[in-house]
Amino acid sequence: MRNYAALDRFLDALATEVYAEPPTEPHLSITRMTIESLLGDGIIKPGMRVLDVGCGQGLALELFREAGMQPIGITLGPDFAVCRSKGLETYDVDQNFMEFGAADFDFLWCRHVLEHSVAPLFTLTEYRRVVRLDGFVYVEVPAPDTSAHHETNPNHYSVLPHSSWLNLFVRAGFAVENSMAINVNVPCGSDLYWSFLLRRRG
Repeated sequence: MRNYAALDRFLDALATEVYAEPPTEPHLSITRMTIESLLGDGIIKPGMRVLDVGCGQGLALELFREAGMQPIGITLGPDFAVCRSKGLETYDVDQNFMEFGAADFDFLWCRHVLEHSVAPLFTLTEYRRVVRLDGFVYVEVPAPDTSAHHETNPNHYSVLPHSSWLNLFVRAGFAVENSMAINVNVPCGSDLYWSFLLRRRG
């Protein structure tokens, strides 16, 4: 029990590093285009139960709702109140300890959130738990060693190489259906994100 108490103290200390993040470009455009693509490909459909992990101020939640889905978001810090003010179903919950039942969701959306995990393999097993068998998970993460230097962000704990993410997804019980590089320009120069479409295996 002593070791678990130490972990609790460590995680509580990290909670002070959570910050608000209003949606800006290129994230606004990438979110809209990605959701449109997932709808077009039939990965997400009206009526689906969707979980937005790290929903920020609710951009994706609003788009899922407009598309006829049943979205629920989780977030930490000041963004929670912003989502609630918009009438979005949102909970102040850590991505590692979600209070949902097994296989509760058809689809899980996780954009620029997994890099905030100190134990991404553990986090991914929680994603797998709440998604139904053969359900899909969309993950997008920043690449290391770009002009933005995401690995130096004080709230980024897992900015990993592409091959490391692929290995973690498989170990967590997912099949990698697709992976893409997203090249963007930001004020500091060129930047790179990786997107992954995962399917929960049996």
